[in-house]
Amino acid sequence: MAKLESRRPGRPMSAKKKETNKPVKWEFPLEKKDFIWLFIGIGIVLLGYALLATGISDEPAIEGGKWMNTLAIDVAPIVLIIGYLVVIPMSLMKFFSRRKRDNTKALTEVTDGK
Repeated sequence: MAKLESRRPGRPMSAKKKETNKPVKWEFPLEKKDFIWLFIGIGIVLLGYALLATGISDEPAIEGGKWMNTLAIDVAPIVLIIGYLVVIPMSLMKFFSRRKRDNTKALTEVTDGK
């Protein structure tokens, strides 16, 4: 059996189209809004640690086993969880930049007729 050639008849194999290499435009994946949210998240985490440090004293607990500082026991861990698990990951996931790019991409597709 003869192998089938995948080229068109009458065209030599060395006459392939040469692809022009266009320079690739690289953009940093995070934008200004993403960095603002990242710094807000870092500020929330620092606030959580500051609240946690308010519980440091010579005797943090009274005789009945109750802690004296509600900020250090209840509020600070919640603030740290919000900072670490909500705000900082949200800023790194490009939530705000993606929404803007999707809208402009959809508009260009509509105007281009794709």
